[in-house]
Amino acid sequence: MARKVRGFERVLDAPALFTVAYDEIGSSIYFALGIVAAQALGLTPVVLLATGLLFLVVSLSYAEGTAAIPETGGAATFTRRAYNDLVGFATGWVLLLDYLIVISLSALFLPHYLAAALAAPSLAHSPWDVLIAVGAIVGIVGVRLVRHSRIHRAALGLALLDLAVQLLVVVLGFAFVFSPEVLTNGFDFSPGQGWHDVLFALPLAMLAYTGLETVANLAEETREPGTTLPRSLFSSIGLVVIMTVLIAIVGVCAFPADDGTTALGDQWLQAPIVGIVTAFEGHISGGAVDVLRVVVGLSGGIVLFAAATTGITGCTRLARSMAEHGMLPREFGRLERRSLVSREALIAIGVLAIAIIVSTGTLAGDDAAFLASTYSFGVLFAFTAAQLAVIRLRRREPDLARPFRARPEVRIRGVLVPVPALIGAPLTFLVWILALITHPGARYAGPLWLLVGLGAYVVVRRAQEAGVFDDIDPVAQLPPGAEFQKILVPMKIGDIGEEMVATAIALAKEREATVEAVFVVRVPRAFPLDGPGLPPDVQARADASLAEAHALGEDNGIEIVTRVVNARDIGHAIVEEATKTGADLIVMGSSPRWRRQSRFFSPTVDHILRNAPCEVLVVAFPDGVFETA
Repeated sequence: MARKVRGFERVLDAPALFTVAYDEIGSSIYFALGIVAAQALGLTPVVLLATGLLFLVVSLSYAEGTAAIPETGGAATFTRRAYNDLVGFATGWVLLLDYLIVISLSALFLPHYLAAALAAPSLAHSPWDVLIAVGAIVGIVGVRLVRHSRIHRAALGLALLDLAVQLLVVVLGFAFVFSPEVLTNGFDFSPGQGWHDVLFALPLAMLAYTGLETVANLAEETREPGTTLPRSLFSSIGLVVIMTVLIAIVGVCAFPADDGTTALGDQWLQAPIVGIVTAFEGHISGGAVDVLRVVVGLSGGIVLFAAATTGITGCTRLARSMAEHGMLPREFGRLERRSLVSREALIAIGVLAIAIIVSTGTLAGDDAAFLASTYSFGVLFAFTAAQLAVIRLRRREPDLARPFRARPEVRIRGVLVPVPALIGAPLTFLVWILALITHPGARYAGPLWLLVGLGAYVVVRRAQEAGVFDDIDPVAQLPPGAEFQKILVPMKIGDIGEEMVATAIALAKEREATVEAVFVVRVPRAFPLDGPGLPPDVQARADASLAEAHALGEDNGIEIVTRVVNARDIGHAIVEEATKTGADLIVMGSSPRWRRQSRFFSPTVDHILRNAPCEVLVVAFPDGVFETA
């Protein structure tokens, strides 16, 4: 089936996907550095390097999964395919929470960077910081409700700006504040610090590398995902890990740990990159420091606003994938003409993000750590599940086309299994257990969110009269939330025409709708449209087709209104009839012969899909079916 709403287009090539990935993953440093430094102190670069390497290992499994299954959904798609819908829902549901946390943190840290850029410290204090954060979410959702954003168009400029600013901070930092002695001293425990603090910091450090799920959710919009996704993922993640560790080194040198604390995780918790710039005072002129503060503040604000935007985009795409497979209410899977994604999903995500922002309040250190630890519950759960799913798919679907394979591989019971997944899954599981032990957010908020979701999942499945383990095929479903009162069927003689009328009648019986059948006669330009009558053979075809529709309607108790329309172009005529009659749905069939040519649909069907004022249901018959029609 096909709908008039065009859906996601494959517009992302390798450079575009790289910039999107760098923007999304690289934005984390603006809010994660202070949170991690507050616990890891001088060991912050080591902790971030360790989690960055683990992130790279996990990305190998993601690359294989998205290349083999280039659909929206990320880890939720892998786990659903490898196990069942219940496991897929659990994975997707915890990732929805992670999206909400990243959106909220991006919005909450935004006013602190703006305050530094505008020299307006009041913006960083209550209630202005919360009001600005809420306003940012309302603005993003409001714009998305009326306009479909194309994130790749601005991604290149944003990535270049972000990279340039970060490189500037790193170069100046190594020139003026870097000290090998301070760095190596930081590798020892500070007074009052112990292994428990490092173990406490490890789950928090996962927040420094957000965005992998957002990139995976773009698989459906990527050109040649089998090669483009892996290449863009590895290059962007590698660069992000390098820049994150370098900035962390500059940060711990600029603010060495003292008595178990560091200004980077205390005074500059909400704007750590701005804090690093202020440490250049005394090394360069005050005017230059002020300029750097404005540049870093503005660029940080722009990057965080973009991160909130892409977070909302990724969240709605994940919600759509889950709704298509019957895991969320069908309304969340609807495609809109203006917003592309579901309005209900956009509003729900905005409301939940605002609720998190308001409840977090002024963003004290404990609040930020609580959100970060809750984030670690979801992301580590998903990373572990995704890697196990890739291993299981190797055994369950050995013939699945895998344009990219995570290597090296080892043969276990006759099946080649990726070593990165064998190493990464136990590691992410251990860090997940560590998060549950050391962090209240991961121990209480994460499981509570999962339990609430499982209850909602059971309710949704019961409403759909489906089991919790059933695999629901979105292709076999009608558009979510579709309500049809008037159905238009363009008629053609033969089996396809009869099948389309039968489909329209079945829909009309389900929804108590009316059916109108129209036979369009294409009149050559050499003859007037309102000429005297139809040629006998054309009249006979029209009468036979409409009589066939009328008879099928009578057999099923549905009255069908029929008419003949003269037109120069069949596609234009059907669109005009749909507009004139106020049709809610057009039902059409597509012959298999077109799919053996350069296009999937005929020019007539393609025109109607692009221009119809309502939903369009196209049944594309497979090869060997109705070939003589």
